[in-house]
Amino acid sequence: MAEPASGRTFTFPARVYWEDTDAGGVVYHAQYLAFMERARSEWLRAGGWEQQLLRERDDLVFAVRAMDIDFRAPARLDDQLQVSVSLIECRSASFVVAQQVLCDGRLLVEAKVRIAALSASNFRPRAIPAAILAELKKHLIEQD
Repeated sequence: MAEPASGRTFTFPARVYWEDTDAGGVVYHAQYLAFMERARSEWLRAGGWEQQLLRERDDLVFAVRAMDIDFRAPARLDDQLQVSVSLIECRSASFVVAQQVLCDGRLLVEAKVRIAALSASNFRPRAIPAAILAELKKHLIEQD
C-alpha cells in the first residue's frame, strides 16, 4: 500500500508485468513514465486532491511541463518496484517533484518533473487556487 503524503516522501508500489517489457524482459524506457505518473496521481489522491474533483469543481488540471530523467539500471519482468514522489518546489502555477524508481533498494531511475496548473476548460496556464496551494506547500521537502 502507498504511504500517505504528509510532508514526506510518498511511495507507491508497482509490479513489472509482461506488457511493461521489451522482448528481453527488460522494462521499456517509456514505461517508467507511466509508473511515475501513477505514483504522482496516487500522491495527489493521498493528499486529498482527487483529480476528477479538481477538474469539475476548480476547473484545474495538472500536466507535465518538463522532465529531466536519468536511467541508471534496468527493471525486469516481475520486479517489485517502489516509485517515490517528493515535492521539492511549489510556485503559484506550477510545482516540481523529485521521483525515484527503486527495486530492492537499488536506484533504477530518477527524475525531476515540473507540473503546470492548467484550466480544464481551455488548457491554458492558470494559478493554483490559494487553498490548494497552501496545502501543497505543507508537503514541501527540504533538499540537501
